[in-house]
Amino acid sequence: MNVQFRPESAASTSIKTAIADCDIHPARASNDELFPFMAKRWQGHLEAYGKQAYHGMMEGPPYPKAQPNASRRDAWPPEGGPQGSSLSFMQKQLLDPHNVALGVLNPLNSGQGLRNQDLAAAICSAINDWQIEKWTSKDKRLKGSIVVANEDGVTAAAEIRKRAGDPNYVQVLLLSRNVEPLGQRRYWPIYEAAQEIGLPVGVHAFGFGGNPLTPSGWPSFYIEEMVGHAQCQQTVLASLVLEGVFERFPRLKMVMIEAGFGWAPSLAWRLDKHFEKLRSEVPHLKRKPSEYIRDHIWWTTQPMEDPERRDHLFQTIEWIGWDRLLFATDYPHWDFDEPSRVLPPGVSEANREAFYLGNARKLYGIS
Repeated sequence: MNVQFRPESAASTSIKTAIADCDIHPARASNDELFPFMAKRWQGHLEAYGKQAYHGMMEGPPYPKAQPNASRRDAWPPEGGPQGSSLSFMQKQLLDPHNVALGVLNPLNSGQGLRNQDLAAAICSAINDWQIEKWTSKDKRLKGSIVVANEDGVTAAAEIRKRAGDPNYVQVLLLSRNVEPLGQRRYWPIYEAAQEIGLPVGVHAFGFGGNPLTPSGWPSFYIEEMVGHAQCQQTVLASLVLEGVFERFPRLKMVMIEAGFGWAPSLAWRLDKHFEKLRSEVPHLKRKPSEYIRDHIWWTTQPMEDPERRDHLFQTIEWIGWDRLLFATDYPHWDFDEPSRVLPPGVSEANREAFYLGNARKLYGIS
């Protein structure tokens, strides 16, 4: 990205209304920043052995374009550290100029996707404590996501229940690429616990479960991985619906994060069409797949769809529902969505308010 985003110019282009940003990525200033929240055993383990991931690459994204931290070139904090690691700079560059009333933190590069499940649980729990200590306790606009060791459903459920009733958290966070599709029963304890404590489950793009980054193998180019986020989320959503997750957990709410939403109608149409002929294979489903999707799924808008014709965007949103979209910037990543430039002309004031703030407040229970 050659474009430079400067906080002093952001205020002049930002919308006037308060907004919710439902995908902010906080980063750790150093590798040992989590140590105060971890037992000595795990501090020593990380120093001696590091993290053994399901994925073949030990650390970092598999494509150079995703470095450093897949972030904007202007997002380096003046006091040092990686992009997204400074609260004061995040306030200056994002929260204040864009009038962010609610910011949802989605920590990446966590303990998810590690082979050592005890280590994964320790890192995830430390990240949850770290979110409070460094972020949510210091800026009440920010809310955390409960990060869990996703491949160990029982332990993950215990971490969720441990955080029950804590106002610092507004959702449970999973990633889209796992050892198996997320509808599989190994993950059901997570959904049971999330439904029990009344929090939605966010499924963010990325993750390393040991499988190729696309459904048909390893791609040659970074752009293929970026496009593949939508393909992966389609697999996740089809699995959740067809395995009966929403039938088993009727109050469960889920958010599809950072994989677009333009593909939702076509996926639902295809599922419904095949359901007509193959419903005997999935007798546990009591309704059409599209009905589960419409009742249980919310969508963050980054990367915002940008078709050539504005009416195509509006038609897609009408199918999904204006009440199901959550605005997100993806700060501090390089494909950041500028709040004032996301919606085209022609949106009603009621839909605009719901899009930028109302939907998120209602979903996350923020008054």
